Amino acid sequence: MWIADGWQDYELLDCGSGEKLERWDKQILVRPDPQAIWESERRNKGWRTANARYSRSSTGGGHWDKNKLPESWPIRYKELTFQVKPMNFKHTGLFPEQAANWDFAMEKIRNAGRPIRVLNLFAYTGGATVACAKAGATVCHVDAAKGMVAWAKENAKCSGLQDAPIRWIVDDCAKFVEREIRRGKTYDAIIMDPPSYGRGPGGEVWKLEENLFPFVKLCAQVLSDKPLFVIINSYTTGLAPSVLGYILQMLVGNKYGGKVMWDELGLPCTDSGMALPCGATGRWMSE
Repeated sequence: MWIADGWQDYELLDCGSGEKLERWDKQILVRPDPQAIWESERRNKGWRTANARYSRSSTGGGHWDKNKLPESWPIRYKELTFQVKPMNFKHTGLFPEQAANWDFAMEKIRNAGRPIRVLNLFAYTGGATVACAKAGATVCHVDAAKGMVAWAKENAKCSGLQDAPIRWIVDDCAKFVEREIRRGKTYDAIIMDPPSYGRGPGGEVWKLEENLFPFVKLCAQVLSDKPLFVIINSYTTGLAPSVLGYILQMLVGNKYGGKVMWDELGLPCTDSGMALPCGATGRWMSE
């Protein structure tokens, strides 16, 4: 498991009975987590005094119960700063376990010894975009949701990257990649975090189990002659990390050589000393 253990402003305090207790800087949140199926003794008083709790509805969806919680606030990860805020469907705009991928990407970019162009697809609020730009890469950030791209711009500004070489694109990811192929544009690294299910701005339906392989096959066509890395992340329940590794080996490794790795992402839990699994990642790297 790749564990995001470099945080100071975020902490997974405890988890169990389908929920997790988290510290986001000074704010304590309780949110659902389908992986935490074990029982917790809930010794931490934060379970009772949290600033906000997200409760699921029996009819679907859910709502926040807030107690003295700011609308948004900054949190830092090493040299990066992000603006977080509770939003619909339990999210805060940041997945802290992704710090394990940020560290990987930043190290590869800084050690490359050459300019690196990164394509970040399904880029959400720009965690990976900010990390890669901070490491010195030129980044193209693509997401179909206009509001998420605006939030990503805000995160870049929070990290002092408002003038960094970042292209901000609101578009369906597949259509954008198809256009880049026609233009002859290439990238040295690709990062993608596709949803299990979604719709593009033109009503395009995305189903990961049907669309992921052909999408990665498409994206492989915009890799440069000397690519540095490719990262695929997935939160689809039941999808083994090795599936992502298999796809990367078939579509990238067989052509460029290099090395493929895959594993779960995890967050260290203070109360238990163990790590909460938080999705799957596959990585291809040139060496």
